[in-house]
Amino acid sequence: MKVLVIGSGGREHALCWKLAQSREIEELYCAPGNGGTSLVATNVPIQSNDLERLLEFSKTLEIDLVVVGPEEPLVLGITDMFEEEGISVFGPDAFSARLEGSKDFAKDFMVRHNIPTAKYKTFTEYNKAIEGLSEFSYPLVIKADGLCLGKGVVICENKEIAQQTLKEVLVDRIFGDEGQRVVIEEFLEGTEASLLCFVSHNRLFPMESAKDYKQIFEDDKGPNTGGVGCYSPSPFFNEEFNRKIRLEVLDRIEEGLEADGHNFTGILFIGFMISQEGPKVLEFNVRFGDPETEVVLPRLESDLLEIFIHSIVGDLKEDHMTWKEEACMTVVLTSGGYPGYYKKGYRIYGLPYPDEDIMVFHNGTKIEGEHFVTNGGRVLSVTCTGEMSHAREKIYQAIEGISFKDMGYRRDIGLFK
Repeated sequence: MKVLVIGSGGREHALCWKLAQSREIEELYCAPGNGGTSLVATNVPIQSNDLERLLEFSKTLEIDLVVVGPEEPLVLGITDMFEEEGISVFGPDAFSARLEGSKDFAKDFMVRHNIPTAKYKTFTEYNKAIEGLSEFSYPLVIKADGLCLGKGVVICENKEIAQQTLKEVLVDRIFGDEGQRVVIEEFLEGTEASLLCFVSHNRLFPMESAKDYKQIFEDDKGPNTGGVGCYSPSPFFNEEFNRKIRLEVLDRIEEGLEADGHNFTGILFIGFMISQEGPKVLEFNVRFGDPETEVVLPRLESDLLEIFIHSIVGDLKEDHMTWKEEACMTVVLTSGGYPGYYKKGYRIYGLPYPDEDIMVFHNGTKIEGEHFVTNGGRVLSVTCTGEMSHAREKIYQAIEGISFKDMGYRRDIGLFK
């Protein structure tokens, strides 16, 4: 089969790495890809939101399957567009992609289908939103409704910060049309956990769980990032917890998708907050997470391409998925200044890493001449499978052999406190 993966991050490198292991792959492409994807696929210089050019490329090369990494092309309707032309896509249509594309849409779905989540209210007018603050205690959370490249969520410790945030989103329009609505939400305390699910025509098949690290500094301090470390499995997902999640969340999602007329095939990423009241859903994403993908896929023994095909056909079964017992962990190496301003173009030393037990997934790199250089805020995900303490030790040993100017990373990933 000829397969095209769309995207340019660590998630897409991990997807290409895993897909390249399939015996059914004849040709594997990644658009636009990065330095790492070029090691296992052919990079195509087309941006992930340029649907017309991606379609033209897919028709010209007679691509059999398109696998969509990031959320933007899904929300833009790439699945609908390509399937009209007879090209199979692993990823939900535009209607189902609204579960990520609109936080109001997702929260309304959760509430109507009795899926545990935080209390919320949605507003489009600044003055009414200001009035609505009185219905919540502090801290509270304000979310721009649409896609904001991970920057549309603000935890407000007091009324002044909340008022300023509402002004920036609804009046100053710092997120443009993606901030036409805001969701004000109660703040949940607890521990975050992530669960990725394969979805086949509204039926959910959970993958192994993961726990990521959002804050840039040790001890979960500093601003939020796209994720700077992760491990799988999460210790919270024991047999009893999995049964509770299935009954109170996954079954209700399936019923809700059916009731609302969805035909969801692709990935559903469920972000949880595990509080004293039990698990509550923070958000839905309609694609693989990053860096969760980098720790979940190395634990998958089965052929990923076959799972995608079974999902699309509609005959996916639990038996199609076999998982390694051993854990997996990744530490993300970041550019100096991330998640704020950072510079690109610094040469990366120590690649390819010589130990085959270490997988280095590229998040933000490109090739200049014969060298890899930095090309993003998150640069590399240094990954290892095995018993957790052993994997952790090997990763941090490997990091000592990799360097680029102003490189940063957290030193407490995988420590249980």
